[in-house]
Amino acid sequence: MPRPLGELEDAVMTRVWQWNRPVTVREVLEDLQQERSIAYTTVMTVMDNLHQKGWVRREAEGRAYRYTAVSTRAAYSAALMNEAWSTSDNPAAALVAFFGMMSAEQRDALRDAFRIVGYDDGTAAEPPAESAGRPPAAPVARPTAPAAEPPPGEEDSAGRPAEPGR
Repeated sequence: MPRPLGELEDAVMTRVWQWNRPVTVREVLEDLQQERSIAYTTVMTVMDNLHQKGWVRREAEGRAYRYTAVSTRAAYSAALMNEAWSTSDNPAAALVAFFGMMSAEQRDALRDAFRIVGYDDGTAAEPPAESAGRPPAAPVARPTAPAAEPPPGEEDSAGRPAEPGR
């Protein structure tokens, strides 16, 4: 589980996520300097720390590195929410309190998310029992229609003659 990013780590990662391309320390520095006074070596240290923590990967380009995010801000936010929820001694009460804090826009986003994963139409599978009441890590796959049978006299995908009902 990721530890929350510090203030400067978050400022750096925000740029890496927004730009969605390999970035250099110099590029991040110049953008940060529009908001605050900061040294090149400070940004370089933060980006090296983010690399050591697994938040970014880097590739050498001459004497410098280009850094790329390993995951998205959405994945980071989801992991933080899941960690906070899973540490509660009463997950249902925590969710009720969380929902009570949501704005109308956030509730709309939650409804959209439920539609996307299929939880609003009753077709999504239940989470596995071993998840102890926690939501699945990834959207649950929906069952699909069975594959069409090959016409009589043709071969199946393994090269065997097709049999009725197979």
